[in-house]
Amino acid sequence: MSIQEVTLHRMVMRLKDPFTTSFGTFQDKEFFVIEMEDESGCSGFGESVAFSSPWYSEETVETNKHIMENFLIPLLLESPIDHPDEVSKRFEPIRRNNMAKSGLEGAVWDLYAKRNHTPLYNALGGTKQQIDVGISIGIQPTAKELVNVVEGFVNEGYKRMKIKIKPGADYEMLKEVRKYFPDILLMADANSAYTLADIDMLRKLDELNLMMIEQPLSHDDIVDHAKLQSVLSTPICLDESIHSVEDARKAVELGSCEIINIKIGRVGGLTESKKIHDYCAEKGIAVWCGGMLEAGIGRAHNIALTTLPQFILPGDTAGSSRYWEKDIIDPEVFVDKGVIHVPSKPGIGYEVNREVLESYRVEKTVYSKNNILA
Repeated sequence: MSIQEVTLHRMVMRLKDPFTTSFGTFQDKEFFVIEMEDESGCSGFGESVAFSSPWYSEETVETNKHIMENFLIPLLLESPIDHPDEVSKRFEPIRRNNMAKSGLEGAVWDLYAKRNHTPLYNALGGTKQQIDVGISIGIQPTAKELVNVVEGFVNEGYKRMKIKIKPGADYEMLKEVRKYFPDILLMADANSAYTLADIDMLRKLDELNLMMIEQPLSHDDIVDHAKLQSVLSTPICLDESIHSVEDARKAVELGSCEIINIKIGRVGGLTESKKIHDYCAEKGIAVWCGGMLEAGIGRAHNIALTTLPQFILPGDTAGSSRYWEKDIIDPEVFVDKGVIHVPSKPGIGYEVNREVLESYRVEKTVYSKNNILA
């Protein structure tokens, strides 16, 4: 396929409720919808996941635009592509910037699946017709409020509760949730808020029968996580530390974790996500798909990836209504008693609602082989 045109739709969407993690609180999600058109006029869609500020990683919405506009899009336009797996190879000369790469590669995957009249999940090698999903819950002001929020999502049928924690809002909060819900699948996500100096508190979490503790230590660490895992009975799950299949291999060989969260944007796209999945399947490491507060297009890519067989734990791909008054796809992602039924239409399986997209769009830039049209 020959990419003729790439359009960056810069979006700002307001979350229904503020979302709080150990690195801050925000309510407006800024990102890019990437639209890619081939020689036949067929369009594929991707979504960037970097935040406006470099909280989660060094990438931001602004750096994504710079890297896509000046480096990655020219590489995509220079010659035809036979298969989406070629994109990551073509992007290799540009170091890191995985979220910028992922958004573009996702559009190529959607376009490829549509050209072949097949659902994206099928193009990836997925087999599941439905996926189990959990929910990610931001830090709440009090334990009582947290219990009330958890109760609402339990009643909606979500399969797993992920609770954000930070020093001072951790053990006692989780203990209260476990008291009211002794049997739910419960995990904690620290977003790198702790160090080995906090080992006594982290060991107390073993009392709570958690599925896992996600990324308790530094965002770029695998050594101290191995030390921590050796004294915990609760599995450690790595998130921010894993950017490639090589990172996954090193972490597993060191004993740094027992579970890996695969986020498409963090690792640079679906091709690298598949490689990590395949390695973890070979080594018996459970994986699940994490979320980055995606709108509908990014959420659809997560659904497709989660159909691969080693995704044996519920992911973060909650329904659209959890986050948005109106999503940018039709139909919106819907969760039925903790399950999403995988769409069977070609590509991502959902239609982009142009009217809604335009209502959230704050900037549009079109790139072709010879021109950039703002």
